[in-house]
Amino acid sequence: MDGNSSLEAVWDVLKWVLLVLATGFVAYVGRFGAQWLIERWRARRADVSSDASPPEEQVDPETWAKVEKKRAKAAAKVEKKRNKGG
Repeated sequence: MDGNSSLEAVWDVLKWVLLVLATGFVAYVGRFGAQWLIERWRARRADVSSDASPPEEQVDPETWAKVEKKRAKAAAKVEKKRNKGG
């Protein structure tokens, strides 16, 4: 009977080791899968933002000027925060 209980103890330890290994594998694969998805999303976003500047004839100049003014204002705000913090 003593041999049977030690076999059960070994099996219990082996189950826990396999559970930890499986968890580590899932976490490892999940991490790299998430990184791949993030890179893909950033690449798409970069493609969209590079295509965001439409030809001048498609947008009226007044609207285009407003958009450029907002971009410049946002960039100035970011620069001001960066200089204030450092």
